[in-house]
Amino acid sequence: MVIDKPESLPDLPVRARDAHKGDFGRVLVVGGSRGMIGAPALAANAALRAGAGLVRVAVPEIVQLAVAGLCPCATSIPLKCTDEGDLSAKAAGEVISAAGQCDVLATGCGMGVSRGAQGVIAAIIQQDKPVVLDADGLNNLAKITNWEQIRRCPLVLTPHPGEFSRLTDTTVKQIQSDRQESAVSAAKRWGEANPDLPLIVVLKGAGTIVTDGHRIYTNPTGNPGMATGGSGDVLTGIISAFIGQGVGLYDSACLGVYIHGLAGDIAVEEKGEIALIASDLIDFLPAALVRFSERD
Repeated sequence: MVIDKPESLPDLPVRARDAHKGDFGRVLVVGGSRGMIGAPALAANAALRAGAGLVRVAVPEIVQLAVAGLCPCATSIPLKCTDEGDLSAKAAGEVISAAGQCDVLATGCGMGVSRGAQGVIAAIIQQDKPVVLDADGLNNLAKITNWEQIRRCPLVLTPHPGEFSRLTDTTVKQIQSDRQESAVSAAKRWGEANPDLPLIVVLKGAGTIVTDGHRIYTNPTGNPGMATGGSGDVLTGIISAFIGQGVGLYDSACLGVYIHGLAGDIAVEEKGEIALIASDLIDFLPAALVRFSERD
């Protein structure tokens, strides 16, 4: 087992003077549902702040305009949905069509759990673009039998312990008793079916663990103020942005959790832990990226 340290984290690629927005990754955010419009918007705005050149948000048509209003620097596309605002079975084809025009998919934020959403997730993991899967994307994945056998994409899973317990059919207590072993064994098991396709587990929490089953990184940044709704959506956007900029999946996950936590640590200096909210993490991403780039 290779144990990686924060000082080994890679720098983001240097930008050429003649670069254009297409050079820095096209991120497709897939999620949202009635009552959950903030989640995909947070992921989209975080991806943009983390350097993505272009971001599209694919959400149920019933909430498209509301989500678009929360992320004016991104474009949006409507997905077929039920009267209740959940994704319909027809949305899977629309998502796969949009995926052909992106470099990475950030999937699951605010998606809700339904048969239609499960169909979307099944379609997404069978296409070949890298995927960052979070929140209800994970909860829908847990309902797909033998999902690891049908996976055809490089995949980053970003569960908190509750989501991880549903994926592994274990208890949160068991997971938390040995977080490192839980994450490593799951990454190895899930990756065995397609060993040529990267699969990264990001087990969130104090000392977030990133592993591909062979390498492991324990994150030192972050604080209790980040235990707030939407924080994970921001992380999903950050990791996706780094993948879109050409950083490898494992390095993007390690760098993503570090920068995410660093933004939280800088935010706490001004906001304090009690008042911190997820959008603050996006606001302090520029300072975190600058501080990281100036490290010795």
